Formats: sequence, structure tokens, C-alpha cells
Amino acid sequence: MLCSPTSSAITAFPASLSEQGQPDAAPNAAQHQHRRVFLSPPHLAGGELDALQAMLDSGWVAPAGPVPTAFEQAIARAIGMPHVAAVTSGTAALHLGFQLLGVCPGDEVWTSALTFIASIGPAVQMGATPRFLDVTPDTWTMDVDLLRRELASAARRGRLPRVVVPVDLYGQPTDMPAIVEACAHWGVPVLSDSAASLGAIQHGRHAGADARLMALSFNGNKIITAGGGGALASEDGVLIARARQLASQAKEAAPHYQHEVVGYSYAMSSVLAAIGLAQITALEARVAARRAIHARYRTALHDLPGMRFISEPNWARSNRWLTVIRLDPSEAWVDRETIRRALAEEQIESRPVWKPLHLQPAFRSAPQAGGEIAATLFEQGLCLPSGSSLTPQDQNRVIAVIRRCCRG
Repeated sequence: MLCSPTSSAITAFPASLSEQGQPDAAPNAAQHQHRRVFLSPPHLAGGELDALQAMLDSGWVAPAGPVPTAFEQAIARAIGMPHVAAVTSGTAALHLGFQLLGVCPGDEVWTSALTFIASIGPAVQMGATPRFLDVTPDTWTMDVDLLRRELASAARRGRLPRVVVPVDLYGQPTDMPAIVEACAHWGVPVLSDSAASLGAIQHGRHAGADARLMALSFNGNKIITAGGGGALASEDGVLIARARQLASQAKEAAPHYQHEVVGYSYAMSSVLAAIGLAQITALEARVAARRAIHARYRTALHDLPGMRFISEPNWARSNRWLTVIRLDPSEAWVDRETIRRALAEEQIESRPVWKPLHLQPAFRSAPQAGGEIAATLFEQGLCLPSGSSLTPQDQNRVIAVIRRCCRG
């Protein structure tokens, strides 16, 4: 078999590289070769139990009180935006964002073709029509030139989108100032899906910070986790105050239960907020760890035929939430599925990149602009184990399997 396991291959790569690029001692292969390696498992910061105990001792366990407020303040400091509402999920944050920006049945909402369904799902449930824009082959994020052309064409048709949703794919920041400028020319607001990019930087600001609204996620596989949850952030305090009200069943300030509109049960619980508050203290360390893991993959794999990585522009610092490789079939000797299956045989989790939304059965009739690049990246791309707790020994196993496959 092309990628059959051999113990010698597993020990072929050093546990780590020194600053001079010299290998350290090889790991004990027998100790690690049967351990399950996950794609992006949660990495506990060490203070979660204390934070939960303090929250329980306070008596505040509901989605209100000092702990969610403290978590919102910590998020605000981390992203450099003054107003944050902590909610039950990143999808809930996007839903509230669509509500605040006035999405109604019949409106168009545009997003990247290459993303998770949650980027557009709430808007579709609200009766909007999705439109999917292709991405660039280097950064894998929304093609700004294509966006400009599509906006001009939509203006001529009298059918501008209600909202544009760029996505910071796998922690890679979009060129948000350029997107905001293109949309502002036509009066179109931007809601950034920054679910995967906490800690990422673009043009000297946090990823997504130039948008009217930014959605974050604290799902179990994210760079920091609350076991779930999300947040909506903005420079506009009025919008976030409205988001908080809608997230709490839209209760009015009255001694009785008064509702002018129907809201949602989206407010984050104190339990999730306590975990998130402990986790966020380690954000920069988690970013550094994932970037180091990505750098080591590049160093170990860059010489393989057809091997490609997502480019990082000089104006960006990705948090490298997931390291993703692409195998160019004109040069590579194997395809993505060969490597994925070989990794699975070694108890190593990997995953194809997002299936483009314009190829999903749920959106078979939705309009699109381009899509060929996104489709190609889907066919050729593979997400590798990237968790900040990934050991050098386990990363060696991943590297060894990939090199074995690609060398034949």
C-alpha cells in the first residue's frame, strides 16, 4: 500500500527545531504512535475550574450578572472594539447581526462561496436570498475585485445586497478595509464572520474590526472555547445594546413583562462566560502555539511536489486556527483523499476543507459569482491537526504520514 505505516517513518522527524534549525532528539515512537490525534481539540488554560467555582459561589448562574459582563469586557479588550454582546453561539451572533442590519424576506445577502453554512444560514431562515462570491487562490478569502464588479452590476440592476458577509477562513483575515470601502460606495453594510479569527490581525487592527458588526465563536474547537457560545461586536454601542435586548427575549425596561417585538433566548449563561473568561487569558499564547505548529508544517512539507499553503499577506497575521494544505494535481503524486485515509489509519484526524456553498444541495438554485476557485480548493484542500496542545511527537506522526504518501 502506498501509505502503509512504518515505524521508521514515524521517527524520521525531530520533535522540534531549535532557533538555528537543528533537530532535537527524536521522540519515542512507540509511546505516541497509537494515540488518537484530533483536528482542533479544546485546550484548557488551567483556571477554568477556579472560574467556575467562583461563579457558582457567587450565585450567578443565569445568563446575566457580573460574569458575562466581565467576559464581554475581556473580549472587547482582546479585539479592540468597545461594545460586545456575549451570546449562545456564533450562529446566534450572525442572526442578531442580520436582524440589526435590517435583513428582510426577499433581500439578497452575499457571502464567500468557501465557508461553513452558518455564515449564511440565519439570513436564509429570515427569507433572504444568498449569493455566493468566489475567493482568491492565495488567501482563500473573498475576492475584493470580484466584489467590486458584482456590486456595480447589482447597482445597475437595482438589486444591491442588504448585507455583505466576508469570512475570515480558518483564521485568515480578509482585507476588511478594502471590502468595507467597496461596500460603503453603494451604502451596503458589512457583517464580518470572524468566528475562526479571534487573535488575528489585519492592517494593524483585529480581523473584522472595520466591519459594522463582527461575529465571533467560542465553540469547542476554536482557538479559545467556552464550551460553546459566541459574541457580536461593534463600534456602535446602540447596535450592541439592541442586540442584548433581542438576545434576552426583547424584554422592555418595565416592572412587568413588556415586549414590543419578538426576541430570542440568545444571552450567554454565566457558566459559559466563566469558562471563556479563564480561556481568554491565554489567547496570545494559543495564537503563538498555532502559528508555530503551522510554521513547522511548512518547514517539514514545503519541498513535497504540489504542496501549497494559504498565503499570509504582509498586512495580515493569521491566528492559524487550522493549518490547511493544498495538493496541486499537476505536480503532486497523490490526492487529498489518499492522505486523509492514510492519516485516519494512523488514528490522526484530518478533514476536507468546507464544501463550497454553491455546491451544496440546499443552495442549488442560489445565484453565484464565480466559484471555480472555491471548488478547486475543496477538491484539493485538507485541514491538518492544529490544536495548540498538539505535541511535537504527534505532529511528527502527521508529517511522517504525509511525507510517506507524497514520496511514494
